[in-house]
Amino acid sequence: MTKTIITTHTRPEFDALISGCTLNPCDLLGLHQFDTGWLIRIYNPYAVSLTLLGNGAGAELQRVDSHGVFEWHGATPPIHPYRIRHTYPDAEVVEHDPYAFPLQLTEHDLYLFNEGRLYQAYQMLGSQSCQVDGVAGVRFALWAPNAARVSIVGDFNHWDGRTHPMRAHGDSGVWELFIPGIIAGSHYKYEIHNRHNDQLLLKSDPYAQSAELRPGTASLVTSATSHIWNDAAWLTARAGRSWLHAPMNVYEIHAGSWRRHPDGRFYTYRELAEHLLPYVLDMEYTHIELMPISEHPLDESWGYQTTGYFAPTCRYGSADDLRYFIDACHQAGLGVLLDWVPAHFPQDAFALARFDGTALYEHEDPRLGFHQDWGTCIFNYGRNEVKSFLLSSAHYWLAEFHFDGLRVDAVASMLYLDYSRKAGEWLPNKFGGRENLEAIEFLRELNIMVHDAFPGALTLAEESTSWPMVSRPVYLGGLGFSMKWDMGWMNDTLAYMCHDPVHRKHHHEKLTFGQLYAYTENFMLPFSHDEVVHGKGSLIGKMPGDAWQQFANLRLLFTYQMTTPGKKLNFMGNEFAQEREWNSGWELDWSLLQSHWHDSVQKLVRDINHLYRDTPALHQLDFSANGFAWIDCHDAEQSVLSYIRYASDGSYVIVVLNFTPVLRTNYRIGVPQTGSYSEIFNSDSTYYGGSNAGNGAGLSADATAWMGYPASMTLTVPPLAGIILVYNQP
Repeated sequence: MTKTIITTHTRPEFDALISGCTLNPCDLLGLHQFDTGWLIRIYNPYAVSLTLLGNGAGAELQRVDSHGVFEWHGATPPIHPYRIRHTYPDAEVVEHDPYAFPLQLTEHDLYLFNEGRLYQAYQMLGSQSCQVDGVAGVRFALWAPNAARVSIVGDFNHWDGRTHPMRAHGDSGVWELFIPGIIAGSHYKYEIHNRHNDQLLLKSDPYAQSAELRPGTASLVTSATSHIWNDAAWLTARAGRSWLHAPMNVYEIHAGSWRRHPDGRFYTYRELAEHLLPYVLDMEYTHIELMPISEHPLDESWGYQTTGYFAPTCRYGSADDLRYFIDACHQAGLGVLLDWVPAHFPQDAFALARFDGTALYEHEDPRLGFHQDWGTCIFNYGRNEVKSFLLSSAHYWLAEFHFDGLRVDAVASMLYLDYSRKAGEWLPNKFGGRENLEAIEFLRELNIMVHDAFPGALTLAEESTSWPMVSRPVYLGGLGFSMKWDMGWMNDTLAYMCHDPVHRKHHHEKLTFGQLYAYTENFMLPFSHDEVVHGKGSLIGKMPGDAWQQFANLRLLFTYQMTTPGKKLNFMGNEFAQEREWNSGWELDWSLLQSHWHDSVQKLVRDINHLYRDTPALHQLDFSANGFAWIDCHDAEQSVLSYIRYASDGSYVIVVLNFTPVLRTNYRIGVPQTGSYSEIFNSDSTYYGGSNAGNGAGLSADATAWMGYPASMTLTVPPLAGIILVYNQP
């Protein structure tokens, strides 16, 4: 192409360049051909002189403007890629010219991104260490459609937005610039000049894969991973595993407060691999769930107010340290789930909120775009580029870190336009309804992508309403999640357990109601962090009575949870009866295990976890009515429940639960067949701190029909306790 030399005295573009307002920097900077030769133009306000190296070695660039514009003129072009020596008052630096390199992003990727179908946008946008024309550097790319100018600023250019303005990709809204010589660990942000209101913004990179530790807010250039995965066998087995019929018992942890060093320092991901992993294996859990570890500025948000949707928080180490942790878990036979937050994001000025001076990731109207309860912004799921962003975030964690699934936070708030809003505070959808149609479509696309791209990976919805078919396939009209948290079961169960046993007979339906809907979804039964914060106290603190009754109640609660249909989740500390409410600012009270009471609860949890894993009847048909049958759900007067759990081969266990401190002797229950039965678990065992009332192996059922069953037997049902019985095959 032929260009005319632009003189600094006659063209306003130079004023725009010098003031940091240029829209198309490549029209001015870099290499240009004109009628009688070639021109290189460089802008560097800090240099004393510039010298072109290569052909024409040692050729000085002329300073043509007092603000730092330099030009070289030649009859023939320099050999590409040419280098420039920048001479400063106290140093010399040799660099390639960023504006000598062509744009790298493809039209196909840009098209998919703008269509909301680029699931690996983290490979296109953000900072990517790469080589262009044999030169190493970093390619920066950003979506900011309402910007008049975007510049990369960082510790490599004095944080000066005039020096590295980016190039626009047509009307895609994407800006790009390759800067040679930048190394991993460099700090950077984007300086964005809004085209509508002249606002100048300084933003961290939405696609950054590493960020400064708070209170710093800069993004960091990352290098390629050096971690070598050793979990191929796990991933292959995961792809073929029937999770519907497998045991799943999740230990939910907050990485910053499971344990800490004596001086208050966090355990790193590698230290968690050393200490958390053997503990969870010993406790017989099948999975660990990490509360959000994506980067966030405020410790007290526990990660639920995310600013780095592609950046593992550096509080606990590097991205490769996280990979090491997950790899170690997989090699030991443990799955790892990630708590992921696509429902909302914080208003921090350096992050996503009003990113390019407009409501880019959120809605402009606060009736759609602002969450009143949490003071956060709601994603605009109808915007294609926002869908590409969120779907790519989910893909990133599963692909780059081998997570085994995503627990999707606050799904209920996504589904309803009037969630936690009064009349007049929300806008209906195009049909006049309260359903968020764009969010529904996004969730379906998310689940289709996850299940297609990552065989065996799970998606779990924290959804607290009666929205139908949350965990049913998209092709049947469902949302496509693998499982849904059963918040109703959790609330009913804890409300019941909080009552003094003398009053429980009046609330018996809270324990039986769940079976009316138990198989409409694939349910997980959670006692999560939400139940032990914000003034709710600990699980042991919710239990009524004196100390003996409190601990007996808690042992009974865990027995009920582990024998009820549904997969399981418990928050850290529950397993040894943490007494105080969870405090994210310090570690759990591990010293409590010196007490017989707390140590006994931990022993019970370990043993019933083991029994759950090894007993098909307790997990194989969790999501089928064929796996459960009441023996007696009507004994409200004595507050006793009895039921049978079946495996697919017809084997079964019998569960009897006594929710009062009254010892029940000669308690008759119906059973499927006559013969010998044994008690294989008793939460009242002295080993668990109980009174040791029970039955042992000497149980016999005769042909007396009872409760609709052809046989029956009499039992001793211990106080505030649960027992599990098995049939002894002749």
